[in-house]
Amino acid sequence: MALILSVLEQGLIYGVMALGVYITYKILDFPDLTVDGSFPMGAAIAAVMITEGMHPLLTLFVSFAAGGAAGMLTGIIHVKLKVRDLLSGIIMMTALYTVNLRIAQKANVPLYNKETVFENELIRGLFGPLESAAPLIVIAVITVIVKYLLDWYLSTQSGYLLRAVGDNDTFVTSMGVEKGRVKIIGLAIANGLAALGGCLFAQQQRFFDISMGTGTVVIGLASVIIGTSLLKKASFLRVTASVVFGSVLYKACVALALRYMKVIHLQSKDLKLVTSVLFLMILVIAQERKKKVKKNA
Repeated sequence: MALILSVLEQGLIYGVMALGVYITYKILDFPDLTVDGSFPMGAAIAAVMITEGMHPLLTLFVSFAAGGAAGMLTGIIHVKLKVRDLLSGIIMMTALYTVNLRIAQKANVPLYNKETVFENELIRGLFGPLESAAPLIVIAVITVIVKYLLDWYLSTQSGYLLRAVGDNDTFVTSMGVEKGRVKIIGLAIANGLAALGGCLFAQQQRFFDISMGTGTVVIGLASVIIGTSLLKKASFLRVTASVVFGSVLYKACVALALRYMKVIHLQSKDLKLVTSVLFLMILVIAQERKKKVKKNA
């Protein structure tokens, strides 16, 4: 039961981040590695604000804003300075490593015995004896709110322009809209969501670590690919819901792999290897599914 709760909690948290990766990967077709820096940035901000005695709910908004600023800078580097998309993300990701260290002042910040969005007086009063289920319920509520807000935004004029830039940027330019500005907005929202995910993750795990963002973009991509591939025919679900589902399923696969790693003589330090192999398998399966679809068409 504890394993299932952990998978659901982390799956939903990474689902928030995966929604940001969905914007860059699926909508903008932008290989943005900034996520590996903006995710721990949200965690660092949460850790510092909470240790300073600030309300944990405030960390959500500050983290989103800081992540948005990081994504905006990536967009400016790409659009204004004419740096290639992949290099723009790498430059910003590298810079954010130092920025995150500056924010936290050290490589690891524990949050033990501190109030978080999952454990505070309000939560204890609301849930009482069911307090153990509170983190999952709170995470689910936040994830659903973020999902519906993103759905709403994508249905606005700005959201349609965002989609159009990814599909046909020439068409957007012909409408008299600056496509670079639309890209910057998209990257800001994407990295804001990544930082929000990092903020939630730090509070759920009760610590910040400078290396916690390593491989985040891989998890996000895997979640997007799993969700959009498996639930492609589920017309009753929006793509955003599929992405969140893909994140939960991916974390379940990782959890099962970790549980049975001892069978093949692997240890917890081999987690990154397991994650890479799992992601490779997902990519291969997704490609095979595309080939079958093309043959049947």
